[in-house]
Amino acid sequence: MENQKKPGIRMDYTGMMSGSQNPKGFKKEELLGLQNAMDQAQATLANRRENGEIDFSKLLVSMKTQLSEIIEYADSVAPKFENFVVLGIGGSALGPLAIHQALNHYYYNDLAPEQRGHRPRFYVLDNIDPVRVHELLQMLDPSKTLFNVISKSGNTSETMAQFLIVRDNLQQVCGDNYAEHIVITTDKEKGNLLPIALKEGYQRFVIPAGIGGRFSELTPVGLLAAAICGIDINQLLEGALGMDQWIREAKGVFSNPAQLRAALAHLSWQKGKNISVFMPYADGLKTMADWYAQLWAESLGKGYDRQGRAVHIGQTPVKALGVTDQHSQVQLYAEGPDDKVITFVAVEKFKETQGIPIDLELPEDIQFLGGRTLEELLFAEQKATEYALTLAGRQHQKIILPTLDAYHIGQLLLLLEWETAYMGELLNINAFDQPGVEEGKNGTYALMGRKGYEQKKQDIEEYGKIRHTLSLDI
Repeated sequence: MENQKKPGIRMDYTGMMSGSQNPKGFKKEELLGLQNAMDQAQATLANRRENGEIDFSKLLVSMKTQLSEIIEYADSVAPKFENFVVLGIGGSALGPLAIHQALNHYYYNDLAPEQRGHRPRFYVLDNIDPVRVHELLQMLDPSKTLFNVISKSGNTSETMAQFLIVRDNLQQVCGDNYAEHIVITTDKEKGNLLPIALKEGYQRFVIPAGIGGRFSELTPVGLLAAAICGIDINQLLEGALGMDQWIREAKGVFSNPAQLRAALAHLSWQKGKNISVFMPYADGLKTMADWYAQLWAESLGKGYDRQGRAVHIGQTPVKALGVTDQHSQVQLYAEGPDDKVITFVAVEKFKETQGIPIDLELPEDIQFLGGRTLEELLFAEQKATEYALTLAGRQHQKIILPTLDAYHIGQLLLLLEWETAYMGELLNINAFDQPGVEEGKNGTYALMGRKGYEQKKQDIEEYGKIRHTLSLDI
């Protein structure tokens, strides 16, 4: 590890530990008491990684060799299209959107083409609200738009419905050239999208077989959209690789950032902190909080442990945004039920600065702002919130990014993914499946008339008769 650069992002967990202002915090001995469990988790996760069960880490090296193909394609299509639209849901949408918002201009789509480097505008259709879908397609010229359909199985009802609508639209407008406006990201060997792509001649990228959507951002699922919109995916992957190596090799809960965050999360959960708040103080990280919410909820909310015993565990993730949610949520965090642990995410240096003008004619209660900057005000707000939570005896910690760039975003992604994997081990559950989601999918198939789901449809309709006897008309 001598030549391995340490991660540039830092953790401040003072607000989690016992001290003069936080007598309810954890003692160092409590964290050290988890070290044997952490050592076992590290060994188990290493074995699972080698066996292909933790592909979000193992695939980073192989993805490095595929970057040139992704970049070459992205550079070739970017000047040809005015719009790039992702059709996907869950991690297939949240990951690409989180990276785009973190690293590109906040008002990217409103910029002139030359200001975007002649890259297309970026849209994500992550739901099936008919008004939203209709209005986006009404606004865009299909002949100037590239659509990226992302579904590993090709069974995702929402994404496939979007695809069928878009394909029909393109066929009507673009004729025989419609296939040039579709790029598919799906499984290499199976699924419903693959034969369609091969038959109709779509450009195709592969979602690796062993990876779930919420862990797929650093595969073509997220890297393609990032490259098309001008993000440096080499640096994104470099940051991820550095953090990945650090976490896999660092020993000890106070040296390994994923172990430390997982240990703090587990101790908090054991003491009744059933809610995990993720609160970045940068608008660019707003959608990263959405991505984290899916990662934490879908990975750790499980009904059964690895031995098949009913456990029904998991922390509920809550997304917040500083400073905005100081005025909508922090009152609850400071004085409401003591069932939350808060993670702030701070950025040390923003890519822009904005001074506040001095006006001595203003009331003294406002004059103090003059001559300062918005960054100073933002930092002050975050520190003041930390202090208020400390006085209230509420647990909180902080992840600090030197700046919002591709390298450090790559680090952040891997830190949160590995923390989730470690937390799964401590809870003795499988953090990489999502059985609770499947029943809803099967029910949708049944109600929409998919063959083989006739009994399921009948069961749901019987349930509906019972449910509607308890409705109220207003």
